[in-house]
Amino acid sequence: MKVIIADDSDLILERLQQMLSQHDKVELVGSFKNGTETLEALRALKPDLAIVDINMPGLSGLQVLKEIRKEDKTLKFIILTFYATDYHRQLAIEAGADYFFSKGDDFEKIPEIVEEWISKIVTS
Repeated sequence: MKVIIADDSDLILERLQQMLSQHDKVELVGSFKNGTETLEALRALKPDLAIVDINMPGLSGLQVLKEIRKEDKTLKFIILTFYATDYHRQLAIEAGADYFFSKGDDFEKIPEIVEEWISKIVTS
């Protein structure tokens, strides 16, 4: 499974890289700190999964999601945020996010979701 991660926090990027490196079926194909670069990479690298912060320089994670959904409906997309309000959750779901995770409360769910998606790919 090819994965792109995007967050303007070095600490979050490092944590995501560590999580994803635990799985031998995950190939991290890009790590980005702003939304404009992330959108360009999604178009060029065609990953299976994007894990993207909701609030980044350039384009926001929601703007990236809305743009890429016009072109790719199959890409799995996780929105991460410290702003885990019902309002932001609704915006993310409406934009096409598969999951909306709080960096504070839900971060540790990411490996479980990745494993679930890999299992579906392998059995398809």
